[in-house]
Amino acid sequence: MSTGHRDLRRRLRQGDRAAFDAVYVEHVDGVFTLAHRLTGSWATAEDVTSETFLAAWRTRELVADDDRPLKPWLWGIATHQALNARRSRRRLVTFLARRPREEVVPDFADEAVQRLDDAEVLARAARVIGSLRRAEAEVLALCVWSGLSYAEAAEALDVPVGTVRSRLSRARARLRSLVDDPVPSPEHPDTSVRGGRP
Repeated sequence: MSTGHRDLRRRLRQGDRAAFDAVYVEHVDGVFTLAHRLTGSWATAEDVTSETFLAAWRTRELVADDDRPLKPWLWGIATHQALNARRSRRRLVTFLARRPREEVVPDFADEAVQRLDDAEVLARAARVIGSLRRAEAEVLALCVWSGLSYAEAAEALDVPVGTVRSRLSRARARLRSLVDDPVPSPEHPDTSVRGGRP
């Protein structure tokens, strides 16, 4: 491996802002993409990306003195930040569910959004991905969407490589079964009769 990673790690540990800027420029788009895939929200992904680089700067002294790329380290931080964001979101939803409901005022934008042809496809994809267990969704996001190797994903998640492989295998099998057996949307439940004659 190149000594460039070792030098960058050393400079980062010493608090070299130019080194951190280089890391940011190289990885910000990938961290944002990973954050979006883990959270399903553009706005939350922006927050997770910011929190990831803030946490990376705060913990820069912990960067190991070796030649490995920094990507798995950053992806690990991003994965943890996304998990924290989901927990916060769950707490907010729980809090809001306990509040008395206010009268809903119709919004013309809701109608316009429903007319988009891609909305149903995106909603179905989100439901399918959302039905995965958290650990499986994380491995899918790291290995498939972000292109990390099994070893890099294992390092990012702090789990053995075999665990990454088995989680990815389960995620792929689950996705296959969901694609083969369509999940009806909550707005349009499947009302077809199964087992009858056409």
